[in-house]
Amino acid sequence: MRTLIICFITLVCVASFRFTGDSIYAFEVKSLSGDTIDFGEYKGKKIMIVNTASKCGNTPQYEELEKLYQQYKDKLVIVGFPANNFGKQEPGTNEEIGEFCKKNYGVTFPMAEKVSVKGDDIAPIYKYLTDAAKKKGIEDPVKWNFTKFLLDEKGELLAVIHHKTKPLSEEVTQYLK
Repeated sequence: MRTLIICFITLVCVASFRFTGDSIYAFEVKSLSGDTIDFGEYKGKKIMIVNTASKCGNTPQYEELEKLYQQYKDKLVIVGFPANNFGKQEPGTNEEIGEFCKKNYGVTFPMAEKVSVKGDDIAPIYKYLTDAAKKKGIEDPVKWNFTKFLLDEKGELLAVIHHKTKPLSEEVTQYLK
C-alpha cells in the first residue's frame, strides 16, 4: 500500500510538472522594477509578448503598443521584454529602460527586466515561445527588435507578428475583435 501511495504521489508530481512546463501560465519573470510578473494572472486574456529596444528604428512602436494596451486592456495584456540582442540597441540598465519608456512613451503595460531573446543565453520564456512557433512551422521567429508573439485566452500561440508590423495595424487588431 505504501509503495502504491508513493507511486501515485510521484505520478501526480511528474504530471503536474509536465503540464506547467507546457504552459505560458507557468512563467514568472522579474519586472524592470524588480517585482514579479506572474503570467498565471493573465488566464482568460490574450497576451502579447514583445522584445523591445530603446535605440532601434522600431522604438516608436512603444507609442502604438501603449495605445493598443489602453484600447484593449479588458481582454489583452502586453508584456515588453527589453533585449540587447540586435545591434546592441538596448544598452541601458533596467532602471534606465523604465525611465525611458515612461518619459518618452508613457508606457504603463508590464515591462520585464532585460533578457536575451535568442542564442545560447535565451531566456526560458523566449525558448518556450520560439519552440511554440517552431511547432507552427515558424523557424527562427525573432529576427529583430519588436517581434510580437500573440497568445490566445488559453495561452496558445495565435501568431508571430513581424517586427515592422505596427501594433495598431489590422494584422494585429483582427485577433482582438
